[in-house]
Amino acid sequence: MTPLFLMLAPVIASPDMPIATSLAGNWANPSGSVIVEILPCGEVALCGRVNWASDKAKVDARKGGTDPLIGTELLRDFVPSGADRWKGTLFVPDLKRTTKADLHQIAPDRLKIRGCVIGRALCKSQIWARAKATVGIGE
Repeated sequence: MTPLFLMLAPVIASPDMPIATSLAGNWANPSGSVIVEILPCGEVALCGRVNWASDKAKVDARKGGTDPLIGTELLRDFVPSGADRWKGTLFVPDLKRTTKADLHQIAPDRLKIRGCVIGRALCKSQIWARAKATVGIGE
């Protein structure tokens, strides 16, 4: 008898399989100062670009060496890693640093983002909420 995970592996990894669209759309960070639009990029990956930011977020990013903030890709090449989970790269604009990260959709309108530096020693998580608008949040 073949284990279930071996039977599902070709389905999960199939390049013909459509990308999960449950994450597609606009997501706001906890303070509402940045909204990132998540869209498919490539055959099986998801990426996210800043499409709105508060003036404070823009200033913080500029001080960290990222200018402009609008249009910056924060989420890069996230691929499925389990049920409602993705792994990829996170760019932190105010630190101008890239780190490995995990996404976990914990509810239809909630997304947990966890980034780590120095292996898994120093990690930080945030809960992002699905955004209904791209302007006026966090002002």
